[in-house]
Amino acid sequence: MSAVLADMPKTETSKTVVPASTKAIAPSKGGRPWTFYALATLFAAYVIALYGPMFCIYVLSFQDIRGGLVFPMKGQSLHWFVDLFTQVRTGDVKGSFDRSIKLAVIVTIITVVVSFLAGLGFRKRFRGDTVVFYMMIGSLVAPGLVLGLGTGLLFQALGLNASWYTSALGAQLSWTLPFGVLVMFAVMSRFNHAWEEAAYDLGASRWQSVRLVMIPVLAPGLVAVALFGFTLSYDEFARSLQTAGSLNTLPLEIWSMTLNVTSPSLYALGTVTTIVSFIVIGASLGTIVLIQKKRGSRAKG
Repeated sequence: MSAVLADMPKTETSKTVVPASTKAIAPSKGGRPWTFYALATLFAAYVIALYGPMFCIYVLSFQDIRGGLVFPMKGQSLHWFVDLFTQVRTGDVKGSFDRSIKLAVIVTIITVVVSFLAGLGFRKRFRGDTVVFYMMIGSLVAPGLVLGLGTGLLFQALGLNASWYTSALGAQLSWTLPFGVLVMFAVMSRFNHAWEEAAYDLGASRWQSVRLVMIPVLAPGLVAVALFGFTLSYDEFARSLQTAGSLNTLPLEIWSMTLNVTSPSLYALGTVTTIVSFIVIGASLGTIVLIQKKRGSRAKG
């Protein structure tokens, strides 16, 4: 039988037909399609535009005492980092950094708690829920400077002095809470209600179900909300400009330094603040990884 099949003449229909569209995108022998290089070039340009200015600041902050604000770089040292925290002429860096950290921690705690409660409240539909939802996220579309000015005027009308722990706190919460609520809604949508019902069947109260079931399961999402709250508050400028009062937060101090500081100490401050941001982001991601590993080990055990 095989010999007969071998002797049969090959017809045109036995050839594999390659669609024209496949031939057009097929890579050449030993190379890649031109679209790969086009997209790679576009991605490289995006990375350079995103991280190039940051890299320039980091490099220029490590100059010696002869350093200036532009290239070429003059020497290498940690002089401007020492100058940043020892010289009064650079501004109130220590005080503004301390205020920004404290404010960011307070904002983070309030954002996590309120976002979690909002997620619980919106698990079921209720009358007027659409209006309440749009009221919660409405501040995202308002210009930051205008909203900060309005917050300052509101506290003034209430007889309260503008400060970083009153009016600035309220202005920043109008920025962090909508993001926290949106993230919490996304996390809540993936929560399996069967776990909560199982806890009720085992005799758990509503509070025990929240504390022992929901919070551990939603812990990575809560960490993400906390990360949003901290980073948005720590870097916020527009909403703090009209509400921080006489004592600057760190972004406001950096802005004021651009008006009177003409040395690389300004770049050193940018490097320090970036390091703090990366530490917070790394700690948050590390916490999420540890939570996932613990869950995996418990599931295997």
